[in-house]
Amino acid sequence: MAAASMLATLAACGGGGGDDGGDVSASADGENEASDIGITEDTIRLGSHYPLTGVAAPGYSEIPTGVEAYFDCVNQAGGIYDREIEWIYRDDAYNPTQTAQVVNQLVLEDEVFAIMGGLGTPTHSAVLEFLNAEGVPDMFVASGSLLWGTQPDEYPYTFGWQTDYMSEGKIIGQYIAENFPDANVGLFLQDDDFGEDGEAGLRQYLSDDQIVAVERYVPGNTNIGPQIAALQAAGADVVVGFTVPSYTALSQLAAAQLGFQPEQWFYSNVGSDPALVGRLLNNFSQGAVSDASLLAGAITTDYLPTVDETDNPWVNEFQRIWDECGGEGELTNYRIYGMAQAYTMVQALQAAGRNPTRDDFIEIVEQVGEDWQGPGLAPFRYSEESHLGISGMSLSRITPDGGAENLTPVLVTDVGDAPIEEYTGEEATPPADAIPEEEPAG
Repeated sequence: MAAASMLATLAACGGGGGDDGGDVSASADGENEASDIGITEDTIRLGSHYPLTGVAAPGYSEIPTGVEAYFDCVNQAGGIYDREIEWIYRDDAYNPTQTAQVVNQLVLEDEVFAIMGGLGTPTHSAVLEFLNAEGVPDMFVASGSLLWGTQPDEYPYTFGWQTDYMSEGKIIGQYIAENFPDANVGLFLQDDDFGEDGEAGLRQYLSDDQIVAVERYVPGNTNIGPQIAALQAAGADVVVGFTVPSYTALSQLAAAQLGFQPEQWFYSNVGSDPALVGRLLNNFSQGAVSDASLLAGAITTDYLPTVDETDNPWVNEFQRIWDECGGEGELTNYRIYGMAQAYTMVQALQAAGRNPTRDDFIEIVEQVGEDWQGPGLAPFRYSEESHLGISGMSLSRITPDGGAENLTPVLVTDVGDAPIEEYTGEEATPPADAIPEEEPAG
């Protein structure tokens, strides 16, 4: 079973958590204690599950390396209250049964303080009950399912992080209603909460008559030609895909083989990274399609800055972190995603104080998490009533060179019938060394 860990050596480089933090319920002064499972006097142990192998590995397997690089730089800068972050992640191959096995190992054998960034809707659903029953902070799930944020009474230890799929569907649906009012819309959806939540958001702005076909795929079944043919037969001239990257590539290849050319493709942020989709197109077509040119003109969503935004200060800082603390390969959008999640985790650990318990930690995120600023384009929604993460996104068109042309400002909303509004807040700028300096909230 594949596994990786990060145990970077502390260095006296300044920054990080500093020495002036405090316990949630006591003075900031004092000494480090082994305050709960996974926290010793010298370390905080965090764990996660990712598809390091299998159909979902392309792209997603890069996320934990971004986390690793960020935590490595934080450790070099002094860690969290002089504690080193130990980062352990294990391969679940995007298989829920394997997810349950590796998370059980992380919790019961590795004794992590928290799970952070567990990836995937079908996979993390398999461990949701277990983590909450064990009282393990289940932080910033790498999925936009409503499961992670809308039921804090039932799942008090679980928090989302990225924009949820229903809100994303609403934002895409409104754009279609305003810009393609007479279009016949076809949906190509992953057959789980990912697709279901996205569809629910779309249907708030698109009538049943306008949606002419809904086709679904099951991860692992790569023969999706019949579904794309059905969209074509239904006369869909706008197609919306809530797909992971492999199925974005497969849908484009199937459409090309059928001669299906809808007026407009839309893809969820989850499956629209041009660099990765281009590599997958080349792989799946055995070189017949060598890049992401098939994706040019598609419209997608963004809730983080992307690697092509070379003038963005967050991207510049993440590039520096990757150059200084990263491993092999280039900075990618998936590594930026991992670094951005790690940034939020450091904020949470700093805010929780010097010697938090797991319950202290959860309470602090509910109390102050909505005020945290960082790389995300829109605010968080954390509170006692909601564990949902980033509240909005913008729309952009993929250009032939793999870049993006902005189409809308950042739009914010919430689940249900909450309106969609333009976000008028100021964009956050990175702190020194891109390491937050959150004061203890207790």
